[in-house]
Amino acid sequence: MEHITLLIGIVIVTALVFDFTNGFHDTANAMATTISTGALKPKTAVAMSAVLNLVGAFLSIEVAKTISSGIIDESSGIRPEVIFAGLVGAIIWNLLTWLAGLPSSSSHALMGGLLGATVASAGIGAVNGGTVVMKVLIPAVAAPLVAGLAALFATRLTYRAAGKADEQQTAKGYRTGQITSAALVSLAHGTNDAQKTMGVITLALITGGVIAPQADPPTWVIVSAGLAIALGTYLGGWRIIRTMGNGITDIKPPQGFAAQTSAAVTILASSHIGFSLSTTHVCSGAVMGSGLGRKGGIVRWSTAARMVAGWGLTLPAAGIVAAGAALLAQQGDWGVSTVAVLAVAVGAGIWLLSRRQPVDHTNVNDATLPGSSEPEPAGVVTAALRTVAPPPAAAAVHAKAASAAEAGDGNTQGAPEGVPEGVPAAAQHADA
Repeated sequence: MEHITLLIGIVIVTALVFDFTNGFHDTANAMATTISTGALKPKTAVAMSAVLNLVGAFLSIEVAKTISSGIIDESSGIRPEVIFAGLVGAIIWNLLTWLAGLPSSSSHALMGGLLGATVASAGIGAVNGGTVVMKVLIPAVAAPLVAGLAALFATRLTYRAAGKADEQQTAKGYRTGQITSAALVSLAHGTNDAQKTMGVITLALITGGVIAPQADPPTWVIVSAGLAIALGTYLGGWRIIRTMGNGITDIKPPQGFAAQTSAAVTILASSHIGFSLSTTHVCSGAVMGSGLGRKGGIVRWSTAARMVAGWGLTLPAAGIVAAGAALLAQQGDWGVSTVAVLAVAVGAGIWLLSRRQPVDHTNVNDATLPGSSEPEPAGVVTAALRTVAPPPAAAAVHAKAASAAEAGDGNTQGAPEGVPEGVPAAAQHADA
């Protein structure tokens, strides 16, 4: 067994940086609906998620094997600098989409980065195309559909089971259920996503001759990957939590419970069979399904369309950045140093831009999106649907407000700016 060289050490550190960005980028997957419905306070939610991400990292290594010995041919001459370039492409895409508050896939950013760097350095023959199609691309399409349909039917079943029970009385029970299901999603996220970094580090150790081909991740790799993703999760990707919790649909406690349970089952099942799917795709699909499952619920298709466009761009965008980084890194030590300096500069620039419109646990449930002072627009499809199927709760509140105005109650004092006279703020909030 050879010693770990400086280059392999750089790759390991970069992989853990990616794992950290994966943590705060994907916190929304487990905790966005829990935070938006008030089931848990924001800081409590991310702390719980961080602990369970760490625990989940020790439950399986099947996905790590897919990364370390599945999508790339280990015998094709891939060197550690190529893996380093792939990680740089994934990190930059993660940071850009975090800045935009876009729930894109950290998993696909990593896949795209590794594939782009590999093709640029060793050619398309170094990629195991069958594995990529069967364990990456097909799950990418199928997972959000499966989770979305499961959440849709689970939401309808949940509301039917509740029957005519008072919504306020049942909400407390559903919030408790949300905490349990959110914990399950966090555990599943650690099981699936932390393994991807384990796989990358293991691949770097194999290509550097440190461990034997086909070897399982060493224990220290599992521990370090689990800690890195847990720390990132605890810091919280508040911009993406805001989009996931408030930008796709108006989440009620029964919907949040149904969405998170459906997502957790999908993720855990895929981890068991080694599918490297995106937890972002799964959880986003489940949230959309829960929005469609509630009578009167509306999905904000404008936000959903931006998310899907981001999903489609993730693989090629991360791959292009990684390919350029690989060509530069292969020039020698100066090339690796240049890539590292550029990556740090880009990351610092993105962080400085984020400070212009900060989002944290104090404003994560605000109705506006990052970079804007206006609420999220409904979009053409949503506006059309609202004309034929307005949410019942909102209609009832408006009718009550109109009756009160005719009776001369005049209960309009304290209405915020922009609220029509005679309509209480609660009615406006319900219709947002």
